[in-house]
Amino acid sequence: MSEGNAGHIAVLQAEAIAALDIRPDGCYVDGTYGRGGHCGLILQQLGPQGRVIAIDQDADAIADGRTRFGHEPRLSLHHDNFESLARIVDTQGLSGGVDGVLLDLGVSSPQLDKAERGFSFAGDGALDMRMDTGSGQSAAQWIATVEEQDLAMVLRDYGEERYAKRIAKAIVKARGDTPFTSTLQLANTIKEAHPRWDHHRHPATRSFQAIRIAINRELDVLHTALARSVDVLKPGGRLVVISFHSLEDRIVKRFLRGDRLRQNVPRHLPAPEQAQNPLRALKKSTPSAEEVQANPRSRSAVLRVGEKVSVAV
Repeated sequence: MSEGNAGHIAVLQAEAIAALDIRPDGCYVDGTYGRGGHCGLILQQLGPQGRVIAIDQDADAIADGRTRFGHEPRLSLHHDNFESLARIVDTQGLSGGVDGVLLDLGVSSPQLDKAERGFSFAGDGALDMRMDTGSGQSAAQWIATVEEQDLAMVLRDYGEERYAKRIAKAIVKARGDTPFTSTLQLANTIKEAHPRWDHHRHPATRSFQAIRIAINRELDVLHTALARSVDVLKPGGRLVVISFHSLEDRIVKRFLRGDRLRQNVPRHLPAPEQAQNPLRALKKSTPSAEEVQANPRSRSAVLRVGEKVSVAV
């Protein structure tokens, strides 16, 4: 996610808005408000009867929304995790009546650019990494107690880090001398433990991604949100997801393909009628060369679209 005001531009904004196929009187859920880049574009295409339900677990994002759109009667803002979108939609009396759900995953530019949030090691800051700073363990708290084996598993599975065991061992050893409290402290420990560096990428990049995903339960949340999105959509409604790394995109791709429905079905048999995929996968989009040049953080973005069908296909 990389969007909003103060020079930040919504990634794949034209493609996302086109994929939602917005109706002037429709209801849309923006599960990741961020800094309102996509939300503002949706509102521009809605008529007086249209509606946007915007969600974000970051208090700064919600504050931005209240400042920018506090006067907007068609928008309701909710400080929550988008895994709760079905409950939020239900409280609005709109379950099964939503025309589109947009999920722009990952970390927003304002989060990355504030050293005190702890998402980046470009500058030194508190080792936090929480999307919602008022909930759950910070990265510093988690690293202080996590078992070496579990840390290595997180680095391997969520960061696809080849040297996960070696890095985990170095972190656990270092915390015995001095607790980790800052981003540069952790990044330097990882750098020293990493035997092979990619000149185009800091050796701590994958590990920071992995720890962030673990702290925020990002993949579990994504699984839940995808399933709940289908519940709230009306037939013909669109699910639009923008992901920024292969783990997320793989989950979205398989969900739209209906793989989750065939887990216990032998390969040579068709899926049972009750397990037919309720979504039809539509086109995939990636940023143009012009967008990547204007916003390098968009380079890994992948947009996928699913449409809820009225009958099993």
